[in-house]
Amino acid sequence: MAAQKLKTHFIGIGGIGVSALAQYYLARNHKVSGSDLTSSEITAALKQKGIKLFIGRHKAENLPKKADLVIYSPAIQGNNPELIRAKKHKIKCQSYPQALGELTKKYFTIAVSGTHGKSTTTAMIGLLLVKAGLDPTIIVGTKLKEFDNANCRVGKSRYLVIEADEHLASFLNYWPQIIVLPSIEKDHLDYYKNLNNILKSFKEYIFHLPPDGTLVKNNDDKNIRKIKYRGKTRVYSRQQPAAKKLKKILKIPGEHNVLNALAALTVARILKIPDRISFPALSEYKGAWRRFEIKKGVIDGKQITVVSDYAHHPTEIKATLKTAREKYPRKKIWCVFQPHQYQRTYYLFTDFVKALREVEERLFVDKLIITDIYDVAGREEKNIKKKVNCQKLVKAIKKNRAIYLPKRKILNYLKKNRSNFDILIIMGAGDIYTLANYLTKKH
Repeated sequence: MAAQKLKTHFIGIGGIGVSALAQYYLARNHKVSGSDLTSSEITAALKQKGIKLFIGRHKAENLPKKADLVIYSPAIQGNNPELIRAKKHKIKCQSYPQALGELTKKYFTIAVSGTHGKSTTTAMIGLLLVKAGLDPTIIVGTKLKEFDNANCRVGKSRYLVIEADEHLASFLNYWPQIIVLPSIEKDHLDYYKNLNNILKSFKEYIFHLPPDGTLVKNNDDKNIRKIKYRGKTRVYSRQQPAAKKLKKILKIPGEHNVLNALAALTVARILKIPDRISFPALSEYKGAWRRFEIKKGVIDGKQITVVSDYAHHPTEIKATLKTAREKYPRKKIWCVFQPHQYQRTYYLFTDFVKALREVEERLFVDKLIITDIYDVAGREEKNIKKKVNCQKLVKAIKKNRAIYLPKRKILNYLKKNRSNFDILIIMGAGDIYTLANYLTKKH
């Protein structure tokens, strides 16, 4: 008689990390179900794979009878009815970082952490291991073309490659053998309050490495250079000979992606993967979902190029738009930007203003449309929501290329001005990507 499948339920299953873990458990022969407030591309893909979904209000009855494990998004509050019922019935409950942390102890784990470059670097490392025949399991915060547009690949080897988020110090749950640090900057200040606390958290995390573990760090990053570690360390920088070669062969543009590729190459060399495998593999990398993702679009019959990008931190915004201008030096570039989270916009307000002013002054864009801040459920403070909005952001920039438009008016504005731009960048970590999807599908 066949053993009964374990039942695992995910609360907040539509999240990019949680959905990856749900696919991992599905591949491990668990009976998987999950709930989320709204449907999305991600939930649609999970449903196609046979996961039972509950979309809409969280309800206690969504929890399967005799569930064995409940995994919930860090955004889920303690008063969630599904979580309350699970605890009442003494079902094992873990946050996403706790559940992923357990996996890191079972594998040889390579974890990529930092403010920028996590998803791309994780994807590149995963691809290199696949090309080298090491058959890794990969859990990443974006969808990858190389893995059938999935954010999870389940392999059969001892290798696990993960994107290790620093928000709420989630990475302190992880126990990797290799830690990769592409960048450290101020972010998530609702939790950390200042850069010093961020650095303290990263220092604590690094000491999760075992005695024979390795820290891989970007030596071009001034904040990473402040982190001292006496264990085995490998550094990479733009000064390396490999940087020039990578810049020539990479399909994805931007200096930041050269650094991401250098990080992946450094890990490959630690694992004794030969360069004759690594360089061709990196040259084939097609890029990730919403990471300078170039598509062909149409607005009222006019062909345009649409670039969908996840940038939501001031440094990322500047890097993305600088890359766009380098790639399209003589084209008219417009950008639609949706700030992500009221708290980030409030705490980094001065940095956003400085970055967006610079973007305009250096003519990276010909028009900047800023729309309403994406409200992240479960991660906003009511008092901060009253203190910041996009109108204030546009006013502070004080430049004539920046305008505010509510989301519902953007499409009509683009249609009226369709002759004034060739490249449209749609940028942000919220739901603004749906506009890119609309413009690039056949009507």
